[in-house]
Amino acid sequence: MQQLKISNEVMSLLTIKRGCQSWQRCLQISVLVRQDQLALSNICWRYSPSRHSHHSTHHEPVTEKTRNIGIIAHIDAGKTTTTERMLYYSGFTRRIGDVDDGSTVTDFLPAERARGITIQSAAVTLHWPPLTENASNENNVPRSHVSHTINLIDTPGHADFTFEVLRSLRILDGAVCILDGVAGVEAQTEQVWAQANKYSIPRIIYVNKLDRDGAEFQRTVKEVGTRLRGWPAVCSIPWWEGGKGAFTGVGDAINLCGLKWEAGGDGKAIKTFKLEELVQENSSLHAELIKARAALVETLCGLDENLLEIWMEHDDDASKVPPQAIKDSLRHCILDGSGRLIPVFAGASFRNIGVQPLLDAVNDYLPNPMERPDPEISLSDKQAALSELLHGQLEVDQGTNKRLAKKLHSPKALMHQIEACALAFKVVNDSKRGVLVYIRVYSGSIKRNAALWNTNLHVTERAQRLLQMQANDAVEIQHIAAGQIGVIAGLKHARTGDTLISYPGANIKAGPPAPLNTLQLRPIEVPAPVFFAAIEPNSLSEEKNVHEVLQLLLREDPSLHVNIDEESGQMLLSGMGELHLEIARDRLVNDFKAKAIMGNIEISYRESVLAPTAPHTYLFDRDVAGRKGKAACKASIEPIDPDFTHSTTTHTVRRDGNQITIRILGIHSKMTQSEISAILPEDLPLSTIQHALINGAVAALARGPRRGFPLHDSHSTITFDPQKDMFGTLTTPAAISSAARLATKAALKEALGNNTVALMEPVMNVVISCNEATLGAIVHDISSARGGHVLSLESEGNDDLNSDMPVIEASKIYAPPDPFASSAGGSSDGPGQQRQVTARVPLKEMVGYLKHLRSLTGGRGTFIMSVDKFERLSGPREKAV
Repeated sequence: MQQLKISNEVMSLLTIKRGCQSWQRCLQISVLVRQDQLALSNICWRYSPSRHSHHSTHHEPVTEKTRNIGIIAHIDAGKTTTTERMLYYSGFTRRIGDVDDGSTVTDFLPAERARGITIQSAAVTLHWPPLTENASNENNVPRSHVSHTINLIDTPGHADFTFEVLRSLRILDGAVCILDGVAGVEAQTEQVWAQANKYSIPRIIYVNKLDRDGAEFQRTVKEVGTRLRGWPAVCSIPWWEGGKGAFTGVGDAINLCGLKWEAGGDGKAIKTFKLEELVQENSSLHAELIKARAALVETLCGLDENLLEIWMEHDDDASKVPPQAIKDSLRHCILDGSGRLIPVFAGASFRNIGVQPLLDAVNDYLPNPMERPDPEISLSDKQAALSELLHGQLEVDQGTNKRLAKKLHSPKALMHQIEACALAFKVVNDSKRGVLVYIRVYSGSIKRNAALWNTNLHVTERAQRLLQMQANDAVEIQHIAAGQIGVIAGLKHARTGDTLISYPGANIKAGPPAPLNTLQLRPIEVPAPVFFAAIEPNSLSEEKNVHEVLQLLLREDPSLHVNIDEESGQMLLSGMGELHLEIARDRLVNDFKAKAIMGNIEISYRESVLAPTAPHTYLFDRDVAGRKGKAACKASIEPIDPDFTHSTTTHTVRRDGNQITIRILGIHSKMTQSEISAILPEDLPLSTIQHALINGAVAALARGPRRGFPLHDSHSTITFDPQKDMFGTLTTPAAISSAARLATKAALKEALGNNTVALMEPVMNVVISCNEATLGAIVHDISSARGGHVLSLESEGNDDLNSDMPVIEASKIYAPPDPFASSAGGSSDGPGQQRQVTARVPLKEMVGYLKHLRSLTGGRGTFIMSVDKFERLSGPREKAV
């Protein structure tokens, strides 16, 4: 009999590499025994039924093998803890970081480590499975066996940092939503899920913390269906030791096997049990795994006809359906990002259980950049897909540039010169590397030292250094290809939401030829701030430095705003919440070393016009920046009409909750470029005049005539007559903008004189999570003491989360029974049952509410809030402002 001999080197590999897959590789290479003498049922084995030996290669990221994903969840669901395990198992780190110790990779800011929460999104690139030497690229193996490049963004879970989640979702191709197995689907989970629905992001769910007391997988899965409005596809079920013991592993419903992790280990040693072996190991798991496979196949067959045919070919026996067919069906059903089907996985990241199967699921089910819809663009007031422009399918007007028309024979020649197109989605001021601009490249490749035209700011900047970020560390690279996320160091002007294009041969000052110089990808929406606080420099000499530091802070976080009170000259910093402003103050003082203090947090009110005003004409005739400027226009203002319809003779935009209509006499939308050029001078094209008039109106509406608060729900109409309001070379964009600003201010002054300007306050949608015992006290406090209106006391979630998705009955959702549940389905209405209160409350009454809520609930209550709308203040409340 030949003996089994495994060298020490092989054994060390078994503990370093990735669980079962490493066992398989090492045993295939180093163990020479007869198959009938080697019993591997209780030794780690690759848990995919397809056991192909392969190795990954070191190469440039391949688009088909790239995943741009985000980790989204409610606060304290385990996002950063799960990210740390992903980095460890992929070989990116050599030890597992801990949130409580402040040793995590992605939470590197001092404020994050001090508070134990994620404040800003952090990007890191890893490879799964890990890259190995002597690699080969096989196409006939499952996706989870081939090394993929995963660009991962760990996002915050606190409601005050919603913008961080929004700008990350804007450029991601997929997401992993993490749920707390104890708390289930929480309020902020619903918010981030709705945001992902908005961008049609394909998602999978990972139920975390199943090792904790009170964890209920069944209840959580049913909440996924009833509150997130998608059919849960349970892909793995919890493995409880002895049926009701500790959480030790998961049952894989796709591959029909059990995965058991070594207790107290680092999670790399995994034992795999085939279905027939589970009869002896854990008979209850064996029976439940068969039920889970049947439920999974039945759910998929209702959405995928191809899998239905395969299921029928196997005599309706779900256990005989090939695992790869199920994986293909799952991928097919979630790629559209509708959320109609939601793959669900189980694990406990803190105990190092279930993370490797989750990484496999990222490769198997989430899309690569080429499988996502074409990014939307706007070009000369036209909306289209980027591919239509690049392939010459979009009709573009080259304007009156005769020199360009001779040089380029067709619009296709114009488009083919676009070397790259990218979106800047985040700006960070790094103490070592300077300003870092995070970008997502949508076409072509941005090369080092390439000249980039910013189509929003109309400036050219050079990409002197390109980096691939690893949280707080960076690796210098030569180019960033399409579909990849990277960083450009040293850009002085680029902001969040700016479009950057590389166009060789373009004029440095004028940029690419029109209309490409106005090409813009879909921008990132910035929510309006609702809290503000005064910033006071310690001395007059520090005022300039504080102002410069604030500009750096605003470039990093566009959800912060700074206004200067014209009467007092005080700087006002506005943000999304109390914690948001508190963090901004800490960064201002500790990170940027600004010598200033922040006052008390106040509410950002609005003003609104209640009745229309007469048109006011203003002639601007002054020097602008040492140059004579002269222009005129006519402005009027009125409340927004919900039945307003666009006209061919006007151009209407919405800015900061207001509506601005530009009417240029003699010009309508059906005119050709040459007809418009016959009316307007060559140095003042239509887009420039419209832009100047809009900027002037926005500047006037930013400060109301009554209390200096911004205008809201107001409609300003600017009329411009090229025959009467232009004065040759004296009419410049700056003069036109000034005329629009002053004409609008004159209309606002009339509204104030007519006593038709009202104050408005922000009213919040508040969702409070509490237990049944404290429900009565919370409802009484909201409705009586705070002047709010309770909308619902339901525990089944918000019906407005995704109104186009049907309600799913919990009884029709499959989920394995919870061994520790107090009753079947966990539907008890006792004092410990979690409830949700949904209400509308004035924001002023919510300042400092968290401390009050904790006192009412014994520290167990939580809440999130978002702006619903601004409502007119009543008499008594207006006097209190």
